[in-house]
Amino acid sequence: MPTTLWFYFREAMQPETLKSIGGILLGCFVAAVGIVFFVSPYGLVPGGVFGICIVLHALLPVFPIGIYALLIQVPLLLVSTLILGGRLGLRTLISVFALPIMVDLLSLWAYPDAEALRKLDPSRILGGRLDMSEDLIVSSLIGGALVGIGTGLIIRQKASSGGSDVIAMLVHKLTSFRFSNCLMAVDGSIVLAGLVVIGMGFGLAEGESVSSRSWMLSFYSLITMYVLNRSISMLLSGAKDCMLVHIICTEEDACVLRNWVLTTLDRTATCTRASGLYSEKGKEILLMVVRDKELPAITDGVKRLAPESFVVITDAYDVYGFRWKELPDADTFRPL
Repeated sequence: MPTTLWFYFREAMQPETLKSIGGILLGCFVAAVGIVFFVSPYGLVPGGVFGICIVLHALLPVFPIGIYALLIQVPLLLVSTLILGGRLGLRTLISVFALPIMVDLLSLWAYPDAEALRKLDPSRILGGRLDMSEDLIVSSLIGGALVGIGTGLIIRQKASSGGSDVIAMLVHKLTSFRFSNCLMAVDGSIVLAGLVVIGMGFGLAEGESVSSRSWMLSFYSLITMYVLNRSISMLLSGAKDCMLVHIICTEEDACVLRNWVLTTLDRTATCTRASGLYSEKGKEILLMVVRDKELPAITDGVKRLAPESFVVITDAYDVYGFRWKELPDADTFRPL
């Protein structure tokens, strides 16, 4: 415990950490606005931990959504450190606690009384001045964009607010399924649960549904999820979400990174032999294409496992092949 406290104290005193706190809190606030005003009142379930919390709140409105998020995220991150290894960074701890707290504080301010807050009644948000029950498509777009921008701001500060990716990593670690399939299954299950519980009313008392009991709810949730992910991508790397990573390292470090890339990241890479121009010593160049959301994990892993490596990251115009897209026909290819 003293070692852990010293680790966090030392990280907190770093100038870079102090500068990032403002960006993390801003990102949490923007995401909280999206969740409170445009997502949760209408029963939209865009995957992730807060998607789980919205479903749980509909079933058991005992606690506010933020409390449910803390009850899920804190144990989840602790279990992930035990199973996946590593240590929770201070920035991630700040975002994990700040976002749920902001969600609950904004909810207390937005709803006039405890009953409206318990039901997440959209007709009573800000005195009924922001009821978008008849414009769910607009609410889906705005909510997805705000949550995505807020999440992107958090990621840009090298932090994480937790989410379904942590659950997917645990499932991947404990099973033989690919990480991408695990992530798709986790988010898909959350959206499906929202459709069954909130959209169709299974498990709810009569009159307790926060949105129209309709199968259309899943489409609005998918729109929110898509806009959320695109907003993150555009904030982190512009319109493209494909990044080309070159890792230039020694032959010894390449062996360590190889195991890490194949097992932990569930990725593959192209390895090329090279030599230093000045030292003439043998080098290895690992080339891999990744999604922008994977970059923080990659840079952190290289820093931890092979800190002397030289890393070059560039935008990839487009990517075709295994795990990506099929090569287009010559007469159908069009620049993006």
